[in-house]
Amino acid sequence: MRSARGLRRSGPRPKCGAAWALVAALVCALPGAAGAQVFFAARPNPPFSLGPLLVRASIGPRPGPTPVDILWNLVPAPGRKDGIAAQDLYLLWPGAVTGEERSARPDPELARYVRAHGFAISGEGRLPLHAQNVNQMGRDQRPEPVGDGAPFVTFVREGGPLGPTAPATYIRIPWTPKLGDREWLLNLRLTLSDLVRPTKASWIETLIGGQRHLLSLSFHNVRGRGIFPLYLELRDRLISLSDDPAQLLIAFADADHLTIKEVSPPSSSRRRSAEQGGAETVSLPLDRSQGLTPQALTVQFAYLSRVQAWAPVLLPTLFFVLGNLAAVFVRAVADRLTRRFAGRVLFGPAAHGPADRQTGVILPRDMLARIAPGVTTYQEVRRLCGPDAEHLEMVSVPNRQTLLYRGRRAVPQQPRRFAWLTTVGHWDLEQHEVEIQFEGDVVSDVRAHVRRTRLDRLEPA
Repeated sequence: MRSARGLRRSGPRPKCGAAWALVAALVCALPGAAGAQVFFAARPNPPFSLGPLLVRASIGPRPGPTPVDILWNLVPAPGRKDGIAAQDLYLLWPGAVTGEERSARPDPELARYVRAHGFAISGEGRLPLHAQNVNQMGRDQRPEPVGDGAPFVTFVREGGPLGPTAPATYIRIPWTPKLGDREWLLNLRLTLSDLVRPTKASWIETLIGGQRHLLSLSFHNVRGRGIFPLYLELRDRLISLSDDPAQLLIAFADADHLTIKEVSPPSSSRRRSAEQGGAETVSLPLDRSQGLTPQALTVQFAYLSRVQAWAPVLLPTLFFVLGNLAAVFVRAVADRLTRRFAGRVLFGPAAHGPADRQTGVILPRDMLARIAPGVTTYQEVRRLCGPDAEHLEMVSVPNRQTLLYRGRRAVPQQPRRFAWLTTVGHWDLEQHEVEIQFEGDVVSDVRAHVRRTRLDRLEPA
């Protein structure tokens, strides 16, 4: 088992100081990702590459500590027939991890190596490491444990002008003969507590669409202040991707209650998992031509309750029912207020004051005086008084007919003005009725009736 001391480069160590501060400041200005990884060999210029590689995060309906499985193997460089020389691998992960095997002892060499670079230890232990036979996958195969697992150490840099760094983790993967054997894949499991983070949303969005969360997986992201110095020292031992398939994958359980709001980049693919019933996966193939350019898969999602899952159907129905009930209620209240305050409260310029309200036909007295019984004809009355009259005929007396003119006038009394608002104390209602009787084609009699009434409120005519 090779110690972490073997990772130190020959020659003078990089000097810390103003140069490191400038590099850290530049790295801090770049946006970070929620998770990433870079693999290193124990010796420079490794004659092998990673392939295939799968980084898989498993998300449940209740987001919390997230298990992340890294499955990979090694591919010898072209032309090498002697296989891969035995050596440990190292994984640099920008973030704090939790191991499942708490009782396993940590690796003191890892802690000494990290402290020698000016970092403080915040956690250490071992992570589960297994080997899976590719030909037996999907057949209830029990993975084979590799040694006592993979020792890790989580560290931070304290102090400095920019404050403490985000935690990072350094993991040693012990050598196993199954590395380089195409029939096997190694599986390293990490548990991350901050991979899934809630996003801000209004209470109504949360009530209807559930609590939104953001998850991001990335590869080859070495820009954090906590890992960039180590990467600079170990970059000649970086293990690159091979031509074999490599991808980032997020598996969501209970897809029936899952809603995915946004996926980035758009080239990512979504599908229902054929291996796991009721699951949905989002994946992003990794492009080896990108080198150390970070490749990230970001998903914004939410899990809905049974009621929230029916929201697209229940909400329109609820609004339809409430809208109809509200329309009936508003109409009833409006009718009642209209009847109560009709004619009592008026709006308009104060200079004009409340006006009389007249309906029908009201014939003034001077007009009635121009109608002479025995002289004025039927056509003259129609031209003088207008055509809006009721026409009555007596069946028993064919030559006798009557024109009836009706009208209504409401006169406001005791008005009080407040700018554009005017209140009325009461209304004097006048109902006019004029009967003009004809014998043949000539007026025989004229009768006028006027009834006056006092009203507290004005009803519609």
